[in-house]
Amino acid sequence: MSDTLIEVRPVDDATPSPARRPSAVVALRFARARAIDIALVMVAAATLSFLTLQMMPGNPVDTLLRGTFEITPEMRRDVAVAYGLDQPVWLQYIRYLGGLLVGDLGVSYQQRASVNEIIGTALPPTAALTAFAMVLAIGFALVGALISAGRGRGARFLAQGIELVAIAVPSFWIGLILLSVFAFAIPLFPSTGADGFGSLVLPAVTLALPLAGVLGQILRERLDETLEQPHALTARTRGASAARVRVRHGLRHSVIPALTVSGAIVGSLLVGTTVIETLFSRPGIGRVLLNAVMSKDAPVIMGVVIFSAIVFVVVNTVVDLLALIVDPRTRTQKGLVGAW
Repeated sequence: MSDTLIEVRPVDDATPSPARRPSAVVALRFARARAIDIALVMVAAATLSFLTLQMMPGNPVDTLLRGTFEITPEMRRDVAVAYGLDQPVWLQYIRYLGGLLVGDLGVSYQQRASVNEIIGTALPPTAALTAFAMVLAIGFALVGALISAGRGRGARFLAQGIELVAIAVPSFWIGLILLSVFAFAIPLFPSTGADGFGSLVLPAVTLALPLAGVLGQILRERLDETLEQPHALTARTRGASAARVRVRHGLRHSVIPALTVSGAIVGSLLVGTTVIETLFSRPGIGRVLLNAVMSKDAPVIMGVVIFSAIVFVVVNTVVDLLALIVDPRTRTQKGLVGAW
């Protein structure tokens, strides 16, 4: 019986592991997935808003002709033809989706202007208010969590009480209190308008306080858990100061849940500032949406809904990227090791 030599060759895995995938390929897949998400969200938001507005009482032609003294059948027909309202509903829907593909949100019934221009004009003051409010909210939450986490039951109960009050009190009450104190009794800031940085302070603080309460609760609970982990205890035994353990070893591993919630909050704030913008008489997307609802301006309502949905997805994409930078462990979980 002859011996047979068997050559054993290593099996070449045709599917590379995430760590061996080229960075450009992984990044491209991530970008493609997010682009698909944006397209799906845009179609879903457009469909839901279109169907909802179709079920609302009233005729769009009557809205367009509001304020006209003598309305003739010819005028109604001409307006319906000009805006495509004489066509079947399904065809109106297809045309609207076709306009979205090229970035056209339609024309306002009331203002006779492009919805893109209306939103573009209202966006800067709302974006400034949202950004400043988020910076304040994150700052308040970080300071509160770092001061109260791991300090004992008394400090925790005090922080929880302040956070619950900030969350429970309606935002317009907070705004009224700030106006009464810092605009009327002590005139440090203007009460209305959007001229300069001073006019931004009171509405931004009004928005920031409830958000800080939510973020502070999440961050403090995670920080309490992280400070009891072995890596934090090891850092203490090696002589690291309490502040270093909290910031370097605790905060980095605790910030991801709060960061995720922040992304959802920012996406909703762009159209959630209606009450604050009305209270402080500020221009912005919230007031545009409110006026559109009151006047039944369907194209503006649909445009704001679709725009806010897209912003929500984009902001959460940015948050996911920040999470990958802050905590490298999430890269392995998402299969993005090769992209960094």
